[in-house]
Amino acid sequence: MVAAAVESPRAHAFEGALLGLVAVVLFSFSFPATKLALRGFDPWFISFGRAVLAAALAGPMLALRRAARPDRRQWARLAIVAGGVVVGFPILSALALERTGSAHGAIVIALLPAATAVAAVLRAGERPGLVFWLAAAAGVAVVTAFAVDQAGGTLSLADAYLLVSVAVCGIGYAEGGALARELGAVETISWALVLSLPLTLPVALATLPASAPGGDAVFGFVYVGGCSMFLGFVFWYAGLALGGVARVGQLQLFQPLLTVGWSALVLSEAVSWKILVAAAGVIASVAVSQRARVARRN
Repeated sequence: MVAAAVESPRAHAFEGALLGLVAVVLFSFSFPATKLALRGFDPWFISFGRAVLAAALAGPMLALRRAARPDRRQWARLAIVAGGVVVGFPILSALALERTGSAHGAIVIALLPAATAVAAVLRAGERPGLVFWLAAAAGVAVVTAFAVDQAGGTLSLADAYLLVSVAVCGIGYAEGGALARELGAVETISWALVLSLPLTLPVALATLPASAPGGDAVFGFVYVGGCSMFLGFVFWYAGLALGGVARVGQLQLFQPLLTVGWSALVLSEAVSWKILVAAAGVIASVAVSQRARVARRN
């Protein structure tokens, strides 16, 4: 009985990390897919239309699972999730990607795990230890140095959009991960998408393209709607709920390297040695943070 009690948290941590890695792989193509979508769609339509497409998947899923309606307190928390990951991050990142490359954006977004960890302390009742914070701070330093260097000694408007998107998304991640412990991962992202429809649907309809976009733009839009906005979050919130918001959140530091690879393969973007060094630095940061102690406040 004692052995089982000891192994259970470890098993949950491993399962949470595995689910988180699946989500990171799905998320890693989001920026290249957004760049493809921008070839035929307005960034406002991409941002709000992808949420409408995801809600079209979420509604039937809620019905099939006979999901119970959230209570008043949970609706308020779902509004925080929606503001961060359904509305805030998509539009800010799309506006940034109008002005910079997918690979560059991916490195700046590597700050997201640190933001998620801070939000986990504030919203999810977690208490990472000193080693965790040192590793996260090292990752932040690498990313900040890279962004400033790439912008010629100052931050660009694209970087400003990305940094704000990191802040709002970190809050949405932490709140969603904590709420998924109560509602379930599928229910959390699905209800957040449904809650957002009164805003996302009118904006999407108002920004429909005047002419039919090309196939690559349609593919990019369908991907960010179906995979980035819905399926990825099902795995992500399940992983955060099982393995802990702070620890599993650090796995997203693997995402830049994957996104850089996709950007070179699909978009033919140049990959400089500085990008590779920055990606290696954030991966080293996540390796340390995954072994660090993270307690959960009772």
